Amino acid sequence: MVSERFQRIDPILPLTVLGLVGCGLIALYSTSQSLLQAGGEINYFQKQLFWAFLGISGMIILAFIPTRWIFKHAWTVYAIAVVLLIAIDFIPGLGFKGYGASRWIRIGGIRFQPSEFAKLATILALSRYLSWERLNINELKPFAIASSIVLLPFALIVRQPDLGTALALAALVLPMFFWVGLSLKNLFKIIAPLLVLIASFQEYAFYSVMILIAAYLIFTEWKFFSGLLYFILNALMGLVTPMLWNQLADYQKQRLIVFLNPEKFSKDAGYQIIQSKVAIGSGGWLGKGFLQGSQTQLRFLPEQHTDFIFAVIGEEFGFIGVMVVLTLFLIMLLRMTQLAGFFRNRFQSIFTIGVVTSIAFHMLVNVGMTIGFFPVTGLPLPFLSYGGSALITNLMMVGIVLNFFRNRYE
Repeated sequence: MVSERFQRIDPILPLTVLGLVGCGLIALYSTSQSLLQAGGEINYFQKQLFWAFLGISGMIILAFIPTRWIFKHAWTVYAIAVVLLIAIDFIPGLGFKGYGASRWIRIGGIRFQPSEFAKLATILALSRYLSWERLNINELKPFAIASSIVLLPFALIVRQPDLGTALALAALVLPMFFWVGLSLKNLFKIIAPLLVLIASFQEYAFYSVMILIAAYLIFTEWKFFSGLLYFILNALMGLVTPMLWNQLADYQKQRLIVFLNPEKFSKDAGYQIIQSKVAIGSGGWLGKGFLQGSQTQLRFLPEQHTDFIFAVIGEEFGFIGVMVVLTLFLIMLLRMTQLAGFFRNRFQSIFTIGVVTSIAFHMLVNVGMTIGFFPVTGLPLPFLSYGGSALITNLMMVGIVLNFFRNRYE
């Protein structure tokens, strides 16, 4: 009976995930050794090994529970996540501050990030709502309700403030909405204001985006007055940008400024990005060897166990090591996308796309951050970066997808 159950598990997905976890543990062993030799007391490798054990156990349990439980309790899980996010602000002594933000809940000697759990909860709740057979996401009411499911935890996480994690939640909207039938026209309505918001930091970029919006409105079947109103609203987004900038925490502003010109701050905030580039570039094809990376072992690379774990792999294992990690990610994401199209159950299909989106967004932003393509956001590299909350949550997501595959014919 047990062997039959395991035979129904997709082999590709767990193997790639375990491969990524293994790569992360190897890199964390290297960073832990350099820290211990420098007189540090924290062994990130041992702690992550414990979190990996818990996460893999959770993944296995979720893979074998009745599928109907997942669907039935989606809203309950979402409610718990929202309550935890609220509790950080309103229960004295519960929230734990770090890096200028209340991102952790501490109970005794255990602390965890409710924002990580909120990702899983939001994907579950949004999938549950979008799975309704008669739902048309192109209508205003369903669109507004679905958006509010994401907006509530998004606002609570921004309040912490944790902009990176909040953006990871916002990233779920477009792929999941598009998967259930969002039209290209409505997709444009969502993307255009975001482009204007980003382009508003540079005058010529702002004008270029507005010209593109005007051209699109002219050459599509938009009515004149509705098109003009939409154009004006997008133009007004340029006025909103300074207000949003003033709402950012000082460290978030600094990250964006450094991203635009890291060399100018090479001895201050830009030090992280420059050292990350040096570490990856010095690795060459085969790397400097395990425990032999100068940037890693001499502690020149900051936050090497979390934000910049990818740079550790690049330095010690070179281009080959980097490609192994990226290939594992690619296989995993493509396999889950394939399964999403294969599942006949709408809830299962939509949830799987949500997981793909979440992991892909984190991976792209983190890797882009280490090579200076994106600003430093604090988003971890899934399955590799140190952190129990993120690792366990991601493994739980995979466990649910494995559950759907195991029960795909039921």
